[in-house]
Amino acid sequence: MVEEREFDTNLRPFTWAEYIGQEKIKHNLRIIIESAKKRGETLEHLLFYGNSGLGKTTLAHIVAREMNAQMKICSGPALEKSGDLASLLTNLQDNDILFIDECHRVRKTAMEALYSAMEEFVLHIILGKGLLARTVDIPLPRFTLIGATTKIALLPMPLRNRFGAIFRFSMYEKEELAQIIERSAVLLKIAIDRKAVALIADRSRYTPRIANRILKRVRDFAVTEGKDGITTETTEHALCSFEIDDYGLEPGDRKILEAIILKFSGGPVGIQALAAATSEEQDAILDVYEPYLLRLGFIDRTPRGRIATKLAYEHLRLKLPRKVFGM
Repeated sequence: MVEEREFDTNLRPFTWAEYIGQEKIKHNLRIIIESAKKRGETLEHLLFYGNSGLGKTTLAHIVAREMNAQMKICSGPALEKSGDLASLLTNLQDNDILFIDECHRVRKTAMEALYSAMEEFVLHIILGKGLLARTVDIPLPRFTLIGATTKIALLPMPLRNRFGAIFRFSMYEKEELAQIIERSAVLLKIAIDRKAVALIADRSRYTPRIANRILKRVRDFAVTEGKDGITTETTEHALCSFEIDDYGLEPGDRKILEAIILKFSGGPVGIQALAAATSEEQDAILDVYEPYLLRLGFIDRTPRGRIATKLAYEHLRLKLPRKVFGM
């Protein structure tokens, strides 16, 4: 695990030029940062949202580096009480950046305390209960909050309105993923042929984190087989071994599709029933599996639940039910 974290850190881009993709976001961020520098003011609060693995945390690091600012990192679920938030904020310095990952999971009491902290740079703390309760105002340094979330709809509107700019991260194109894979291979000090790069890019679910994960596993096969670099043959062998098919579907994805088709006759099926049938967490289905299956057109979401499409039946080579598709 320590080795994996070190590799992830080593593969992370450190400059605008190294960060591939999300060109519009980078362009607008550079303008916002340059303006803040010229005005000599603290950078406004920023909100990044989109599927996991698209580079939100990496871009936050680059923003901090461009602002010559220290960045403190915190996970949303770790902020349960206003006291947790107070200890975090009071240890910041002027112009520091506080990055909160999965900020939609900050507990309500802590989230409400964020409102005045973001807008007035003051933290309102209530001490005591009932008639003895009193409010203490704690002045805060002028910091920048960068929030990242995969579920922007779960953020309360008062919190969203306090961000100066909101950026949506898009899925990557295969050409961008190929550039990322080639760059990562150089950093991992292993050669890779162009066909192997294309194979990995095709099966990376439009996501850089997954592309790097597959690349490292293919590298393991190349090293074990005693090869000097990653070849097409080695890549195909690794992908087959990890059961990653031509569409990038893994066993978990196929389990979801097979459950909808075989256990629920193609659907519709609700999220709770689907989670129980597959022994998967509801959040995992919603955040990990479903977005990609929807993008591929293998499932549809209806008011009554999820249904498998004709494409899903064809991909799994299952017989199409006449009553659904009119055959």
